[in-house]
Amino acid sequence: DVSRSMSAEELEIQRQGYARALTSDPVAAALGRSLTGRIALAYVEWAGEHRQTIRHDWALITGREDLEAFAWRLLQARTVTQSRTSISSALRFGAFLLGANGYEGLRRVIDISGDGPNNQGGLVTLARDEVVAEGITINGLPLMTHDLQGARWRLEDLDVYYSRCVIGGPGAFVVPVTEWRDFTAAITRKLVLEIAGTPAERFYRAQAPAPYDCEIGEKMWRDNRRFDDMP
Repeated sequence: DVSRSMSAEELEIQRQGYARALTSDPVAAALGRSLTGRIALAYVEWAGEHRQTIRHDWALITGREDLEAFAWRLLQARTVTQSRTSISSALRFGAFLLGANGYEGLRRVIDISGDGPNNQGGLVTLARDEVVAEGITINGLPLMTHDLQGARWRLEDLDVYYSRCVIGGPGAFVVPVTEWRDFTAAITRKLVLEIAGTPAERFYRAQAPAPYDCEIGEKMWRDNRRFDDMP
């Protein structure tokens, strides 16, 4: 997520967090324990409906050397913030990349991290269902840090939003981040679960969950726009 609710410092923490996680011992060990011992990986930054940028194209990862090379290249790119938050478009873009990458994987996974709900590009639930129907699993990393820059767009239960509206597919899970200092550890845990194919623990309520408004992001955008337009 490189939307404008993210500060320059947060963008740097986000990318460095991914790079550090990729070069960590647990991720290298998970790769070695995986069924094939290799994965294909790409990294995309996204914001609004037509704002997706491939920061690192597909690479075949077979060991620590490949992980370190991927992380190094990731850190060389320059991030520019962009307007709006279109999780739906990011999911569709990710599905397109997975379908066109030339690899035949045993599993296909989209990792998506962001600090707010969808507010552009159509309903996120429709995009999620389209992507899951292609046999792709969507896992989420909601960034729930309390930073002033994105306060207007903050959703206090973003983890619930991701669980109910964004993730989907076999074994899908959410790893919330409430403090930036925990970001690298969260990414590491998430990658280990995905690479090693270990299902995350999931807990279910005995009763049916209460309805959730998956259009909350669009409504927040409209409300804030009305506020901006006031004399």
